[in-house]
Formats: sequence, C-alpha cells, structure tokens
Amino acid sequence: MLQGTIDTDLVVVGGGFSGLWAAIHASETPGRTIVVLEAERVGHGASSRNGGFCEASLTHGLRNGLAHWPDEIDTLVRLGVENLDELLQTVEEEGIDAGIERTATLSIATEPWQLDELRGGIDVYERHGEKPELLDAAATRARLDSPTYLGATRSDGDALVDPARLTWGLADALERRGVALHDDSAVIAIDEDGSRLRVRTSNGTVRADRVIVATNAYRGPIKQPRRYVIPVWDYVLMTEPLSDPQLGEIGWSGREGVSDAGNQFHYYRLTEDNRILWGGYDAIYHFGNKVDDALGQRRASHEMLAEHFFATFPQLDGLRFTHRWGGPIGTTSRFTATWGTSHGGRLSWVAGYTGLGVGASRFGARVALDLVDGLDAERTSLSMVRRRPFPFPPEPLRWAAVEATRRAIVRADRRGGRRGPWLGLLDRFGIGFDS
Repeated sequence: MLQGTIDTDLVVVGGGFSGLWAAIHASETPGRTIVVLEAERVGHGASSRNGGFCEASLTHGLRNGLAHWPDEIDTLVRLGVENLDELLQTVEEEGIDAGIERTATLSIATEPWQLDELRGGIDVYERHGEKPELLDAAATRARLDSPTYLGATRSDGDALVDPARLTWGLADALERRGVALHDDSAVIAIDEDGSRLRVRTSNGTVRADRVIVATNAYRGPIKQPRRYVIPVWDYVLMTEPLSDPQLGEIGWSGREGVSDAGNQFHYYRLTEDNRILWGGYDAIYHFGNKVDDALGQRRASHEMLAEHFFATFPQLDGLRFTHRWGGPIGTTSRFTATWGTSHGGRLSWVAGYTGLGVGASRFGARVALDLVDGLDAERTSLSMVRRRPFPFPPEPLRWAAVEATRRAIVRADRRGGRRGPWLGLLDRFGIGFDS
C-alpha cells in the first residue's frame, strides 16, 4: 500500500496486463523511475482470470479490422505478429513460467450458415497473408470430437497461456528492474501540481512527470474513457481434470484453442492438467457501468454454460465442474482498444480490448507510453490509435441500446445469421456489441 508522498518520473495506474506491460516498456529507458498503483492486487480481474488465449490480432479478428481500417490492415496484421513474437521473447528472457503452448486455433461451425461463412472467408484471409485450413466435419471431429461439429477453420500462429502466472511473472520482472509496485492503492484523483501531476490515493500521493491510466473495465480516476468503454460480464466454467479414457473420447491431441463461429460464441481450451476451461456466450451488461465482485457469480449463466457443454460433449456426461467465475471485460463499440490523452499530453490512457487483451495489451501499453512520451512512431500514426470509436450513449440509453443489440444478436443466430435491421444499422455506422 502506498503511504506518504513520493516523487517519480512515471506513474502507471492499474496493475493488470496493460499497466504491467507499460511499466516493462518504460523500464527499458535507463534511469527512469516508475511506480505502479493497483487498487486491489496485481493481476486482479480479467488479466489473471481470462481464458488464456494469446492471439496475434490487434483488431479483434481480420474481418473486424478490415471493416474499420481497410487501408492499414496489412500494417496492423504485421504489427500484431511482431507484438506476439516479442511478448513471447520477453517471457522467455525473463524466465517467466506461464505455461505457454504454441498451438493452432479452431473456429467451429455448428450451423450450416456458419460453415458457409467460414468457407467464404478463406480467400479474404489468404489475401492478407494468413493461411487458414478449411476442415470438413470428419476432419474437424478427428481433431476434437463433438456430434455438433459441421466443420472448422484451423489457423496457426497463436498461443495459450496461464494468465495468472503471466501477470505474476511480469510483476516479478518489474521488481527485479527496480519498479515500485503498490497494491491496495486505489487512485482517487489526478490533478495538476505545478509542472507535474499529482496522483492521490487514500493514504498517499505520488508526484510525477507522466501518468498512464490502464484500468480497462474498471472505473478509473479520469472520466474520458467512460464514454468509449463499457464493462461487459463474461462467465466461465472449469471442469475437473479429464482422465486418459475421457480424453480418448474426445481426442484433442493437438490441444488447439477453440471458439464457435456464431455471433454468440463459446471459447474453450485444455489447461496444463487437462481440465477444460469453457466460457463465453452470455455477455451481460449492468445498468450504469456497474462493476461489483458479487456479479462474478451468476447462476443462470453458469447453468446455461453447463447445459451447452454437455450438448457439445455428451460423451463426457457426469464430468464435474470444480470452478466457476465471471468478471468484467472492457469493450468498445468497435471491439478493439482505444487511447486518449489529457493534462496537456502528460497523461495517456488505454482500454477496451474486448476479450482479446492477453496479447494486444502489450501493444496497447506500448502505444500509451509512446503517446505520453510524445513520440511520433508508426504505432501512434495509425488511424486505429488516432480515431476513437463511436461513443456509447449516456444512461438510460446506454443500457437500452446494449439490450436491444443483445436480443438482435440472439435473433440473428436463430435465423441463420441474418442480422436484421437493427444490426444492419449498427454495421453501417461501424459499431456494435460483441458476445
């Protein structure tokens, strides 16, 4: 816990992935002093409790990137690949044991319209340097067996990680570099202090030249991000470890990360000890951007996830779920991170990865540091960085718009993917809400 008053060059507000990576990047400047302030414990929230999918995409998938930034998509793809490679290199150099597995990902079709979309997207991916493999039902079920599978695409280049161990490893690396980490130090205000900024907590103050705010889905000390980022609650189940015979029933020898191809989708993977992490599908927004730890348990969502699990893998009937949880994901109307500055450029912020922040948060943090340092770099010149997403309306319109979109997504999946007038209108404006 921060106590008293201290001086430093840079304060990072938030001890999740974005904050930790920002401090890692900043520590590469010799002599720079850095303080990280975290309201709970380092890694609290989605950074340590996500599904562990560490993907190269910075744009929430190629199609979403093409919809928003067609002129710079090839640059964004390249930067995403470089970012993931550098992330994994840092983890190796720092000796971080994050249970990393370099494996493929499967996007599974369980409805005919989803299979049609997967087939139609192959050429698009190939034009931009990606080479997904289209699998028919038999080939898909040979990799992972479910009676619901009609086909899939298989893509290489991503990774699976244990996110909690990654956050702890990054924190250890920062302490070795002399960065001060303060848990239980929620920032209540940031204001001017002459030529510097004053970052205040309940028990202490830090005076700094520069500040990066990286609180993502959580309410931070500045108002600007609240227009563009909302917290959406995602729910997860974890099974007991599968026995060898149970693994034999479903296959999965390639240990791919998996997601459905629908608008509402599940994501799932094997952990190191052969549990199945199964989450997604039911994204919940609470009025007023409400974030409360009590919302992490939602019986209706967890029961629905369990029902879907056994519909997908009936051969695992009787398998027990040993853990269940939920948490807020910061999302924007374009499903990707957004950035901003204030206090004459001495403060920058980043938020809104929409569930793909394990890898993209490293890039987001690098951009936030470039912005607060006033650097003119390839990253900061991107339209993705310079132009913010369409803002969410104020309440009560915010809640009403999200609920209308959620219902429209459900209808679209039930109608063979036909998006309907409401989703069509949102598409024309380049905005949306992701399950």
